[in-house]
Amino acid sequence: MLETKKNIIDQLRKEILLKQGYKPVPADATKINGLQAIEAAFPNGVFPTGMMHEFVNPQIEHSAACGGFITGLLASLMTDGGISLWISINRKLFPPALINFGIEPDSIIFIDLARERDVLWATEEALKCEGITAVIAEIRDLNFTQSRRLQLAVEQSKVTGFVLRNDPAKLSTTACVARWQITPLPSQLASGLPGVGFPRWKVELQKVRNGIPGVWQVEWRGKVFNSLEEDQAMQVSNKFIRKAG
Repeated sequence: MLETKKNIIDQLRKEILLKQGYKPVPADATKINGLQAIEAAFPNGVFPTGMMHEFVNPQIEHSAACGGFITGLLASLMTDGGISLWISINRKLFPPALINFGIEPDSIIFIDLARERDVLWATEEALKCEGITAVIAEIRDLNFTQSRRLQLAVEQSKVTGFVLRNDPAKLSTTACVARWQITPLPSQLASGLPGVGFPRWKVELQKVRNGIPGVWQVEWRGKVFNSLEEDQAMQVSNKFIRKAG
């Protein structure tokens, strides 16, 4: 009896996920290099593509950190040579810096506009273009109706959308699949080496539809993300092994 109830619940969950846009995971599903722990927080254990993601930035430096983290995500999403759009009214991103994340600057089309309402219009129209890999929009505010229009657009085109909200005082409910907050962390250098270490972030998944929110510390190491928690666990394990030996 218990097994039958469990099967019924599992089937209902699968049907709900299908209605909300989560398709069965194909064998060649896109994986974000190094973010296995975070991906496990999403339904089916896969980063949701073809959906809208919301990022909140309470401070200017958070916006820069958020841009870096998203660029790392694009490195995995654009492995097949795709094109993405970055739409804003006050762009701070330095295109040549994209090379540090394995992305050629000319694979990102930057659209700089004068009015925020134009950013929303351009974002919705861009999300309807099936030939685009992702659309990133920097805006101050986003209400439920506006987010719903964006979500409906990606459900048809399967383009992945990222919205960077720079006015967290006006946070409201949205139709986005997840709400993220990216906070910069101090980098660390190997002992005795000069220079600047790899970029690090505290990644907060504050809301995720049908998933499990969480907090992780992540570092970008040249071509892939690296979970600092897993790194620390490995160091403790190696230390224990050396002592035992």
